[in-house]
Amino acid sequence: MPHELGFTRRAVFAAAFAGLVATACGAQPRRVPVAAPPPPPPPVTPTPTSPPPPPPNALATSLLVGFCGAPHAKALGAMTGDLAAAGRELVRQAATFPKDRPVTPVVELIATAAHRTPGPDGLYRTRATDATIEQYLAEARALKGVLLLNIQPGRADFLPEVQAYERWLGEPDVGVALDPEWAVEPGVVPGEKFGRTTGGELDGVAAYLAGLANEQRLPDKIMVYHQVAASIVRDEADLRAHPGVSVVKVVDGIGSAGAKKATWRTLVAGKPAHVLAGFKLFFDEDTRHGATLMTPDEVLTLTPKPAYVVYE
Repeated sequence: MPHELGFTRRAVFAAAFAGLVATACGAQPRRVPVAAPPPPPPPVTPTPTSPPPPPPNALATSLLVGFCGAPHAKALGAMTGDLAAAGRELVRQAATFPKDRPVTPVVELIATAAHRTPGPDGLYRTRATDATIEQYLAEARALKGVLLLNIQPGRADFLPEVQAYERWLGEPDVGVALDPEWAVEPGVVPGEKFGRTTGGELDGVAAYLAGLANEQRLPDKIMVYHQVAASIVRDEADLRAHPGVSVVKVVDGIGSAGAKKATWRTLVAGKPAHVLAGFKLFFDEDTRHGATLMTPDEVLTLTPKPAYVVYE
C-alpha cells in the first residue's frame, strides 16, 4: 500500500507538471476579444461667416435735395465759385422741405461737359480734372451729402465717359447723373438740337455701376438720368433692374408750374417700375414771365413722390 500511494502521488504530480509545461510551451491561452475604438469624428469645418452687407445709400434713408454746377460756369447752376458759400445756400434750400423725412444734400458736378467745339478728339466734350472732382467731393462731404458726376457726353458714348471716373466711383458717396439731352449723334453739334439715348445704353451703365458696387462691397451706386422730353430716351423699358444700383429718372421740364406738371405726367408714364422719380427746378427759366418757382410742398405732392429734387 505505501508503494501504491507513492505511485499515485507521483502520477498526479507528474500529470500536473506535464499540463503546466504544455500550457507554458505549447497551447495559447484563449484571448478575450477587445472592441476596436470608434473612429475619430470628422473634423468640423467652421461655417464661413459672410461679411456684413454694405450700408444703405442715401436714397434708401432720405430725400435728396441738390444743386448742380461746375467751376466758373454760373449758367450751369449755383454750385460754382465759392463752394462753401454755395453749400450753405444748398443747406438753406434743403431746410425748406418738410421735416417728416431726413434730407441729404447732393452736389451734382457737371464733370463731363458738352461743348460746341470738337476738341482734340472730335467728341465735343471735356472732362473735369481730378483736382476739381476732389474739391466738389470735399464740399459734398462737408455737407454730409453725396456727389453725383453729371455726364454730358457730346459725341462720346455714356459708358466710357462713366468708366473714365472709376477711381472716384469707387468711393461710397459718389454716383453719376447722365444727361442724354447732350448726347448727340455724329454730325450734330451739342446745343443745336436735342441729343438722345436708349434704354439699352442706360442699362449698360447701370450694369457697370452695379458690378462695381458688388465687387467692392459699396452701398448701392446712385444713377440719375435726366429727361426733358419724351424723345430723349427711346426704348426705356430696356433699362433693367440691377442689384447694386439705385436709378432715378429726373424730369427736367422747364416753365410754369402747370407746364412742368404736364411734362411730369408725360414722362413718368414711361418710367420703368424699378426706377425712382426725380424733379428739376430752374431758378431762372421757371420764373420768367412772372411765374413763381414751385415750392417744396408743391413738388412733394407730385405722384409718384420725387426721391430727388435738384435745382439749377
